[in-house]
Amino acid sequence: MWIRILGSAAGGGFPQWNCACPQCRAARTGARPCVPRSQSSIAVSANRQEWFLLNASPDVQRQVESFPDLHNDDGSIGRLQSVLLTDSELDHTAGLLLMREGRELQVHATKSMYQTLNTGTGLLRILGAYCPVTWKAVVPGVDVDLGEGLTYRAFNVPTTKAARFEGADNYGRVVGYRITDTATDRSIVYLPSVQQLTPQILEEFAGCSALLIDGTCWSDDEMPALGLAGKTSRDMGHVPISGPRGSLALISPLPIKRKIYVHINNTNPILLDDSPQRLQLERQAVEVATDGLEIEI
Repeated sequence: MWIRILGSAAGGGFPQWNCACPQCRAARTGARPCVPRSQSSIAVSANRQEWFLLNASPDVQRQVESFPDLHNDDGSIGRLQSVLLTDSELDHTAGLLLMREGRELQVHATKSMYQTLNTGTGLLRILGAYCPVTWKAVVPGVDVDLGEGLTYRAFNVPTTKAARFEGADNYGRVVGYRITDTATDRSIVYLPSVQQLTPQILEEFAGCSALLIDGTCWSDDEMPALGLAGKTSRDMGHVPISGPRGSLALISPLPIKRKIYVHINNTNPILLDDSPQRLQLERQAVEVATDGLEIEI
């Protein structure tokens, strides 16, 4: 199985257009070593022919163009089979509208996500006016065949983050995915949004070969400390990396070959290659995703 990190930043990308935090300034001026990143999404394949997208970011056009494996021999784009959604946030779904020129689009989403995207934002109804859209219901805990050589199993990710649209069920509002290569029985877990790493969620990581996990903020008070927002990382639905109940303390002891932070906010100092926070991750053998990173499992 192959995984391509199409985008590794949180919503807004890095640098974010309206932000002048230390990381964004460094990215614009070159004052410190760092690389720009687009908004979070990955592609997976068992054969490098059929590819499946996990989340469709607003940057999907340049992400697809930057990855030749998604192009047919005649130069057209036709190898994206379907899109699996981890939530209904705009930074994970707005790219669906940019895929409207396709002949057909298959969207895997929970009932809660479908309710939000169909009657809340109306995104799926708008998309359906341009191309046929098939909704595949995602049921946490159920194994699903995904093309040739892959299966997935979603798991529910509880969240108390305030819902932007009324009416959606809380169960299934956010999910993670375990993608398995049926030929090797090896798997990855993709979890770009998680508010708390409960024992139940940690159990979902057992036996996986790679963990791609929420790296939005380094500290819980990151945004308030910079004067950029009043909400903490957990308020926004993301467990911070640092701290006694942060993700680093919980995942670093796990026997997983590759542990990689994705969905990294522009305010997070791990985006700076020479930051103490980045060095701390390196000492604990935890990686920071960059756009274009490829992983073979």
